[in-house]
Amino acid sequence: MKIAILSRNKRLYSTRRLVEACIARGHEVRVLDVVRCYMNISQEKPELHLGGELLEGFDAIIPRIGASVTFYGTAVLRQFEMMGVFPANESVAISRSRDKLRSLQLLSRVGLGMPKTGFANSPGDIEDLIKMVGGAPLVIKLLEGTQGIGVVLAETRKAAESVIEAFMGMHTNILVQEFVKEANGSDIRCFVIGNRVVAAMIRQAPEGEFRSNLHRGGSAHLVRITPKERATAVKAAKTMGLNIAGVDILRSERGPLIMEVNSSPGLEGIEHATGKDIASMIIENIEKNCKPDKTRTKGKG
Repeated sequence: MKIAILSRNKRLYSTRRLVEACIARGHEVRVLDVVRCYMNISQEKPELHLGGELLEGFDAIIPRIGASVTFYGTAVLRQFEMMGVFPANESVAISRSRDKLRSLQLLSRVGLGMPKTGFANSPGDIEDLIKMVGGAPLVIKLLEGTQGIGVVLAETRKAAESVIEAFMGMHTNILVQEFVKEANGSDIRCFVIGNRVVAAMIRQAPEGEFRSNLHRGGSAHLVRITPKERATAVKAAKTMGLNIAGVDILRSERGPLIMEVNSSPGLEGIEHATGKDIASMIIENIEKNCKPDKTRTKGKG
């Protein structure tokens, strides 16, 4: 097969591992800088170009689209879908998962556990908003934040009111969530491919920090997950429409709570923590499912 990888940087660990896995399994592979791709949107035949070259002949595409270029990246991916190229993750599913509020609403609709979450627009509703999530301490999140950036722990009601008022004053959209104390600064990353969890690691925040992101100094190691945690992760990915996903779960007294569903999960942490060849599993999944025009939405999402 001829496989394209949409990535801003071919030197990134995840991109390099996917390239290696493609080559090891006998495929032709090319890394395309998503923001350098441009489109010819015409009635006759949709086209994509890069540096004056017509991009064609690809069987499958693996999107590694950063949060900062979600809009343009999903537009490029949608154009590939309209050209009949099979996507490892579809554009509509990526857009759905990147919208934190929408994704939580969808997860809630199918009955999946998550931290109590509030969303409001008016400063006059702050007091009730704080009560809704169980009071302080609580977590305040920017809707556009990634890798732990834009996440604040407010330990008192006064602090929570001040931070929320400040964000609202800047007309910034935020989520207010309960602080799950029993998680003790850790969460579980479940790596889902297809209909199963292929690997799982527990991430622990460093001392004095509540965010467990590896980018923020957190540590990770292999963990055995429960059947309920496994089923929760698979259902969350399926609800978003993702074939490949990193589902972040908190262990709480009332069961697994979903923090986030990531459509471009990194491979470095999970491969090192579990010793598994996740990149090859991704390519194997594409081999099994890749057929021309198999995209469910065909670029319509």
